[in-house]
Amino acid sequence: MPVPIGDNAFYLDGVRSKGPVDLEQTFETLRDGGGFGWIGMYRPDAAELQAVADEFGLHPLAIEDALQGHQRPKIERYGDVLFIVLRSARYLDAPEEVEFGEVHLFIGANFAITVRHAESPDLGRVRGRLEREPDLLALGPQAVLYAVFDEVVDEFAPVIEGLRNDIDEIEDQLFEGHPAVSRRIYELAGETMSLQRATHPLDAMLVALEKGYDKYGVDLELQRRLRDVRDHVIAVVERVDSFRATLENALTVQATVVSQAKSEEMQALSEAAISQGEQVKKISGWAAILFAPSLIGSVYGMNFELMPELEWAWGYPMALGLMLATSVTLYIVFKVKGWL
Repeated sequence: MPVPIGDNAFYLDGVRSKGPVDLEQTFETLRDGGGFGWIGMYRPDAAELQAVADEFGLHPLAIEDALQGHQRPKIERYGDVLFIVLRSARYLDAPEEVEFGEVHLFIGANFAITVRHAESPDLGRVRGRLEREPDLLALGPQAVLYAVFDEVVDEFAPVIEGLRNDIDEIEDQLFEGHPAVSRRIYELAGETMSLQRATHPLDAMLVALEKGYDKYGVDLELQRRLRDVRDHVIAVVERVDSFRATLENALTVQATVVSQAKSEEMQALSEAAISQGEQVKKISGWAAILFAPSLIGSVYGMNFELMPELEWAWGYPMALGLMLATSVTLYIVFKVKGWL
């Protein structure tokens, strides 16, 4: 029974043949010798992948990794078969976030098997590009390895551009008091860390491939192209690391801005409390000054017959003088103490 797959082709001297239409025909064609097969699989189930594994003798551990997904980028060799895991990424403009994908490659002497678990990388574009370069495709499965590697690295460019724009927006919002800036910084920091995990291992993987160029007879042209991919990888890693440092600085600045805002708020509250206290002291001082004459006036305003000074000619002037003297004394006291 034929096993359904994403794309399946046989190449001879860099040119795609008209068949086969299913895996069984691909297996038969490869057994006849000459050329190589490129089998592309998109989220295969266990039966689909096992059919390929049985035909090409793929290692069970590699098959398990390819089925489960969520693997770190790595390169491993099982006999004559090279197993590679790459983490891809693409920037989604609408939600302004990074979506990560994964692709597994099995590279043998006469076959290349790609297992994709997400929309990226665009292996259809990779296949189309190689088919337009038959001289490169004629180099065999290793050309597929180079092209997929190159596509994954190239797809990091728009991701980096998208993250750069997001970081620029955050830098503008930092001093504007935007309420959601802290959360956005944390989200971008998480995406940047994931991008670091996807890109940092690539340089070591390319170095490992380079060590096997002579042993496995990698064509000189492919060596040059893979070195160019490594140059791009180094540039990508440096940009991603700079983003991480920028976001860490942004978090520090945000914490400082928040702390400064709270400090200014507390200072404003303190100043308001001090100002209010000064007003209370002034009110209290004037109330005391006005209270003394009122007290004296209320005492001498009592209409009892047996009160001192009622018959005294200087009683009225004395009461007024006492009121004035008390008020002036209290005024001087409050003034010296800074209440008025």
